[in-house]
Parts: sequence; C-alpha cells; structure tokens
Amino acid sequence: MGYCSGRCTLIFICGMQLVCVLERQIFDFLGYQWAPILANFVHIIIVILGLFGTIQYRPRYITGYAVWLVLWVTWNVFVICFYLEAGELSKETDLILTFNISMHRSWWMENGPGCTVTSVTPAPDWAPEDHRYITVSGCLLEYQYIEVAHSSLQIVLALAGFIYACYVVKCITEEEDSFDFIGGFDSYGYQGPQKTSHLQLQPMYMSK
Repeated sequence: MGYCSGRCTLIFICGMQLVCVLERQIFDFLGYQWAPILANFVHIIIVILGLFGTIQYRPRYITGYAVWLVLWVTWNVFVICFYLEAGELSKETDLILTFNISMHRSWWMENGPGCTVTSVTPAPDWAPEDHRYITVSGCLLEYQYIEVAHSSLQIVLALAGFIYACYVVKCITEEEDSFDFIGGFDSYGYQGPQKTSHLQLQPMYMSK
C-alpha cells in the first residue's frame, strides 16, 4: 500500500512540476529571459522522463530525474540570489539571464499587479534605439519578489519530488531483489517434472 501511495504521490508531484514550469516558461518567453527558458526546457524533458519511469517501473529514469532535481534546486537558488542581489549580483545591471544579448528584464517588471508604466521622453543618450525608456510605479508587489516566489515554489516541488523519487526507487529495487530471491530471474529454463516408468520390459519367450 505504501509503495502504491508513493508512486501516486510522485506522479502527482511530476504533474504539478509540469504545470508550474510551463506557466513559468510562458512568462520567461515574454520577457526574453534566455537562460531560464533553456533551463525550463531541460526541466520539462527530465520531468517527463521521470514521470514515464514512475509509470513504467524504470528505476534508472527515476534516478536520473532525482539527480537533475539537485541541479534544478541549485539553479533556482541562484535565481533567488540574483533577484535579491545577494553578493555582487545586480538585477539592474547584470544581463546574465539573457546571456548578455539583450536588455530585456522580467515580464513582471512592467506587468506586475498594480504597476503603472510611463514612457520617458526624450530617452537618454545611452538608451538603445530599439528600446523605450520607461518608469514603473505603483506596483503592489515588486517583480523580483514574484520571480523569487516562482523559484521558491520550484524548490519546494523539487525537494518533494526528490524524496519520493528516492522512496520509489528503493521500493522497486527491493521488489526486484525479493523476486530474484525466489527464483523469478532464474537463468535456467523451466523443466517440468519427468515421468518415470516403473514398468520394465522383459524378454518374452514363446514355446513351440
């Protein structure tokens, strides 16, 4: 019963991860955040493989999924540190999340709850010609905190997925070991019981 419950829980967690990361991927596309887009895409592939492994009893797939979750947590911790400007990181000047090929920011910067966007004219000389110079005010929740909330949710789901992935792999391994112990994986072919005849043929003599 516990094993079945663990598998069902892991399937549910994988489903939640897919829904949340797809939602996040949409807004990262809108903000042209290339590094998060790439990370989200890899995460979607690995979660699908983990879901397949859970349904099809493939411990290697689930193990790979668990290993990736460690990297995924690390990535999301970095994103949180980036938006909270931990250490020498700066969300205002660094273009790490766009691979330094564009000046786009988080989509939530201009479209957060209650945000009012005002165009500034004339634009400063340092502003690129293909970008508009704006000011954002009145936000009920700053965009960096929305991004931090997204990453925090991913960390929580990843930790839960890692715990249940380890549990399911352990259960599958124990089940295979017990099956092997009773001869389930015996390499010898099955041989049915052979009938032995208790009758012996005796020579028969005929008299004339």
